[in-house]
Amino acid sequence: MKLTLGLAAALVAGVLMAPATGWAQQKVKMGVSIPAATHGWAGGLNWHAQQAKAKLEKQYPTLEVVLVTARDVGRQANDLEDLVSVRNIDALVILPFESAPMTDPVRAVKQAGKFVTVVDRGLTDPSIQDLYVAGNNPEMGKVSAQYIKQKLGGKGDIVVLRGIPTVIDNQRVDAFQEEIKGSQIKVLGMQYANWNRDDGYKVMQDFLSRFPKIDAVWAQDDDIALGVIEAVKQAGREKEMFILGGAGMKDMIKRVMDKDPLVPADVLYPPGMIAEAMEITAKHLVEKAPIKKEYIIEATLVTPENASKYYYPDSPF
Repeated sequence: MKLTLGLAAALVAGVLMAPATGWAQQKVKMGVSIPAATHGWAGGLNWHAQQAKAKLEKQYPTLEVVLVTARDVGRQANDLEDLVSVRNIDALVILPFESAPMTDPVRAVKQAGKFVTVVDRGLTDPSIQDLYVAGNNPEMGKVSAQYIKQKLGGKGDIVVLRGIPTVIDNQRVDAFQEEIKGSQIKVLGMQYANWNRDDGYKVMQDFLSRFPKIDAVWAQDDDIALGVIEAVKQAGREKEMFILGGAGMKDMIKRVMDKDPLVPADVLYPPGMIAEAMEITAKHLVEKAPIKKEYIIEATLVTPENASKYYYPDSPF
């Protein structure tokens, strides 16, 4: 899933703007604000952001990347104020902790005249952003629904574990529900699990106690799926259902490779998208390269047939 800087920029801009003179001496500063590594996907996100920071500062000696992480919305909003008023950034790359509460803080950054790149969790007002980089969230929901429909033969009882209240979660769930419309797939229950293993475990325990028959689980996220797996195995019901997560966590890809009947497939949503967003923004900031407004990474269904392509044992996620 990793693209080179040149290829990423080419995909976004369609053309590369090349003059190497004129920008080499201009000092620029890019702020990067992301959630702390509170779960596996976020851990991968942080790793990729650190790698991109080192790479870009080496590639562009005039560029300084200021990377900050936050464990909640309030801290992230405070970080943005600091990045603008104290660190005096020229551009912001942000993966919002949550969509709605971070919209106005990001708007303030834009009103201060800064270039704004939003990653993954879109703002409730997309007009604020200059660039948006994300996985294809509607496609992730659609692909997941198509797989579950096919696997169940168009009928069955399922439960759904959502992420957190964000634009991207809504996009995934809306597309999933639209895709199963007209089938005999029945959603018994749907609850937020905060893209978190422990919450996935608790929510699934509740579902297992309430529903004596569950044919499949759409966990949406691999961290959630790990908690679901634990709850299902503790209840001794692993032969009754299958679980579909998402993101491409190496542990889940390995299960798919090994043809684990409980985890027959996965859907990609790579945390490396933060590095792509940083690279594209840096190229625009330093070289003044033109860019398009949006860069969307496709949601690939991972099955035993193609899983080896997406298995990276040395990855932190």
